[in-house]
Amino acid sequence: MNASVLITTYNNVPYLLKVLESLTVQVTFPHEVIVADDGSTEETAAAVRRFRDRAPFPVGHVWQEHRGFRAARIRNEAIKASTGEYIILLDGDCLVGRHFVADHLKLAEKGCFVQGKRVLVHERAAADFTHREVNSYAALLKRMMAGQLGNMHHALRVPGIPAIRSRHLKSIKSCNMGFFRSDVCKVNGFNEDYVGWGHEDSDLACRFFKIGLVKKVDIARAVCFHLWHPLFKGDDRENLERLRKAVESAEYYVANGLVKGADR
Repeated sequence: MNASVLITTYNNVPYLLKVLESLTVQVTFPHEVIVADDGSTEETAAAVRRFRDRAPFPVGHVWQEHRGFRAARIRNEAIKASTGEYIILLDGDCLVGRHFVADHLKLAEKGCFVQGKRVLVHERAAADFTHREVNSYAALLKRMMAGQLGNMHHALRVPGIPAIRSRHLKSIKSCNMGFFRSDVCKVNGFNEDYVGWGHEDSDLACRFFKIGLVKKVDIARAVCFHLWHPLFKGDDRENLERLRKAVESAEYYVANGLVKGADR
């Protein structure tokens, strides 16, 4: 089985390059990487082209005009551009350790989607934090002792801990999520009615539950390291109401998704 890694980004080339570099040292390379660009300037496109020339895997770049935060739409565009049997979502500020792709593939299981955990890299560490530290227990322990990491209990990779399974929407985060292409196509992808920050990932998860999937969480594998940035959450009340209605509905297929207005 192969995996496409889809990375969302918007006008943050330094962080995006850190994430891309962390994928070049994987013990199992992704089938491809698709940068899902929510309207960045040409600087991002140029950086992706330069990286593509030396990457050990195919690299694609999908772009949309920036009209507010539209993560749902650009992720759908990236899903359509990708070809992997399994899809791993990452954000452009979340770098990973060298076992990340391999861990996701080991955790992949029919009837489940994987919700990866994250370690928070604090502001005073984010600028010079790289995949080299992610892949060094000594470096991570040093950062922990300096109080520069949050969610530290996820920081050290420990294979063999049984994954937790649930059908709860708590702690759904698409900055680190994996699922089969067939499952996301069955629910028609992300709901593009979500514009502005928040809850499009929980909407997808609640529809996964409606087709019988279970959330699978491993606390010490397939973890990402989320680099600090200023919070730009904004007003999420409209999206939160949209999510409430989605949870209450029996419908799992959205009209404004991967395929527009199509019958399932």
